[in-house]
Amino acid sequence: MFILQVAIVVLLAAGALLALVLQSRHDIDREARNRSVSVAETFAHSLGLPAALRAPDPSAILQPVAEETRKAAGVDFIVVMDTNGIRYSHPQPDRIGKRFVGTIEPSLAGQVHTESVQGPLGKEIQAVVPVTDSAGRVIGLVSAGLTVKNVTGVVDRQLPVILLAIATGLALATGGTALISRRLRRQTHGLGTQEMTRMYEHHDAVLHAVREGVLITDGDGRLLLANDEAKRLLGLPEDAEGRYIGNVPCLDRRMADLLLSGRVATDEVLETGDRLLVVNQRPTHPRGRPEGTAVTIRDSTEMQVLTSRAETARKRLKLLYDAGGDIGTSLDVVRTAEELAAVAVPRFADFVTVDLADQVLDGDEPAPGADMRRTAVSGIRADHPLYPRGQLIDFLPSTPQARGFGTGQAELVPHLEDAPGWQAQDPPRARAIIDYGIHSLIAAPLTARGVVLGVVNFWRSEKPEPFDEDELSLAEELVARAAISMDNARRYTREHALAETLQRSLLPRALPEQSAVDVAHFYLPAQSGVGGDWFDVIPLAGSRVALVVGDVVGHGLHAAATMGRLRTAVHNFASLDLPPDEILARLDDLVQRIDHDGDGDDTSGGVIGATCLYAVYDPVSQRCTMARAGHLPPLVVAPDGSTEIVDLPAGPPLGLGGMPFETAELYLAEGSQLVLYTDGLVEERTRDIGEGLELLRTALSHPERDPQESCRAVLDILLPERPTDDVALLIARTRTLGPDRVAQWDVPFEPSAVGATRNAAAKKLDEWGLPELAFATELILSELVTNALRHGRAPVRVRLLHDRGLTCEVWDGSSTAPHLRYAATTDEGGRGLFLVAQLSDRWGTRYTPDGKVIWAEQALPGSPGAAEPSFAAFLDVDPI
Repeated sequence: MFILQVAIVVLLAAGALLALVLQSRHDIDREARNRSVSVAETFAHSLGLPAALRAPDPSAILQPVAEETRKAAGVDFIVVMDTNGIRYSHPQPDRIGKRFVGTIEPSLAGQVHTESVQGPLGKEIQAVVPVTDSAGRVIGLVSAGLTVKNVTGVVDRQLPVILLAIATGLALATGGTALISRRLRRQTHGLGTQEMTRMYEHHDAVLHAVREGVLITDGDGRLLLANDEAKRLLGLPEDAEGRYIGNVPCLDRRMADLLLSGRVATDEVLETGDRLLVVNQRPTHPRGRPEGTAVTIRDSTEMQVLTSRAETARKRLKLLYDAGGDIGTSLDVVRTAEELAAVAVPRFADFVTVDLADQVLDGDEPAPGADMRRTAVSGIRADHPLYPRGQLIDFLPSTPQARGFGTGQAELVPHLEDAPGWQAQDPPRARAIIDYGIHSLIAAPLTARGVVLGVVNFWRSEKPEPFDEDELSLAEELVARAAISMDNARRYTREHALAETLQRSLLPRALPEQSAVDVAHFYLPAQSGVGGDWFDVIPLAGSRVALVVGDVVGHGLHAAATMGRLRTAVHNFASLDLPPDEILARLDDLVQRIDHDGDGDDTSGGVIGATCLYAVYDPVSQRCTMARAGHLPPLVVAPDGSTEIVDLPAGPPLGLGGMPFETAELYLAEGSQLVLYTDGLVEERTRDIGEGLELLRTALSHPERDPQESCRAVLDILLPERPTDDVALLIARTRTLGPDRVAQWDVPFEPSAVGATRNAAAKKLDEWGLPELAFATELILSELVTNALRHGRAPVRVRLLHDRGLTCEVWDGSSTAPHLRYAATTDEGGRGLFLVAQLSDRWGTRYTPDGKVIWAEQALPGSPGAAEPSFAAFLDVDPI
């Protein structure tokens, strides 16, 4: 075998040498002819040649030029001649004037002619080129050429190099053959032909018996091998082997592209026909230039079916999982319905509509057969013909929605065009829905705690397949999870509505009439739950007014109810005319008792705490006394526009106990604004309380505004879009009761001073134009002054206030208050306070640091509620 291979190599080398010599001779001849033509044509077309041919002695001009050009061009001769072939130039000057050796007739006809002739220089390869004038006539000829001996000399000089190269190649080929033979023997382990044949037969049997397709391709994209399994999986014909892959019939285009690409593929899945194939492809020469690929193919159709089912189950579980987190993020019925519709599009349905019973939107349980309102609509497009959001729908009993609402069972309508009961609801709209492409429906009722709240409709348009039973089960599970969140939102809506109703019923519906301040107020419950903020304006004796604002910690019905109890308590304590710090102390005791009311094991009803600010303004002295229990300090806007946060001791919140409250007193010029508010106005998640207070001061720094305008300005700047806490605001602009409406006298501490006081009061009433009240006022003053002189201590002072009513005040230095009691028929006294109570609309006692004040108010003549006093109850005479 080795000798045969060496012989073949020698024959190939000899053939290559012979071919090289022949090719070299052919190339040399062709090169000589090309160079001769090129030089002759170049010289024939030179600019001065026609003029030189017409000169008297052309040889004198052309011989030196031709020789110079010949040497530069590397040819053996350049001969210029006339049309008769007589030479004008030649490398051998003695040949000038003689006839040219060669054929000139083709050149005289205007052609370029090449030939091999025996010339003066020996055997020559020459070219003859015509020289023409401007009219195209041939006026001369130029011949250029090479002698054969100069051409073949080049080959002779190259022959040793060629022979050396052939010898080297022969040696290398022989050595390579020896090495290959040795390697082949080593790789075959010395196996002979029979053993190799038997091994191939075994390999072929295994290759075609395995249940995995095998393909082998070459670098030119031809299919070299395909086993039986590969032909079966790919549907290849029997004669596929040896064909170009792109021309193999029945081969899937994607598979052909993969085989032709030669790229590495690992477990790449391709769908060919009704099969799903897993393909692995590797190049057969990974270290060098790929010369082909080896491909394995296995059928994973059945596995893919199982995988598809598992993937479908995974997607459904993911949908249910996402629904648990995305539905019910807020306790709002409408928002929950929108979240349910959004989570199912487009992963489950192309369009989703949620129809809720109208009562559910108000937080109530729906009645049987209730109309439903379209609460949420979500879809892949917005131009659908479904009922729009907000429309009230009365579903007919034949519709799946009505049946589902009545029975609580979900219904599947696979083909809407074959559902006359559904189409009967609204035939034109039903036709528009079908024409739009919506073809299948699942109507699933929202059922929570045994109550059907509404119906969720899942519509399909993009997928041609209708909904199936598995998707019906998924819809039921999805809606069941959402129904709990929907019912929680409904219950919260009901509780929120009840709490808000209770809150507003407990807040003042209209502020009482009084002359001390002009008041503007605003209250807004929180969106997430009604809290316990409240405000109040309480008229007090002596034309004074109490301004109150408070905040109960927490939200809901309990906070609203607690707020009502505290507001009622504030009214009761205010009727006692107690100082602000004492009122807060009593409220603190009340809140502690409220905390301990009820079952000790139930901690849900306790009040964590409450804050309150109580201020009393006196329009006569223009003094404002206030105290606060953990509440934000008030703001005072002076008439010049300057704003100031009152430096008021904070005090502990109500309900903590054990700490006293402190009061502060300040003077308020007429026209000042006292601003009371709760933390919901100035606190927000996007800003801190300091920033909120600065915004409040900015909004209030316009003293020319009335309280209503100031209130609107504050709300425009500070009111959140969706407040998370209650907002309460109270703005009071102060008034004064001038000296022309106040009369005051110091009373000597002796009984004779009673008459003088009555006379002074009657005179003052005449000045005020109130003579109708003189008699009753004299009686009231007589009783009150007499009691002060008899039971009190000096100093004694009387003050009349002419405001919305007439107020009589008697001041003394004793802290002992008189009590109203029934006098027996034999008693000589005890009827004075009955007389005061009968003659006045209200009367009472308030304490001062120096004693007490007993006051009585009378309505002015002509004012609502004014009536003539009756004395019948105080006459001790027997009827006649």
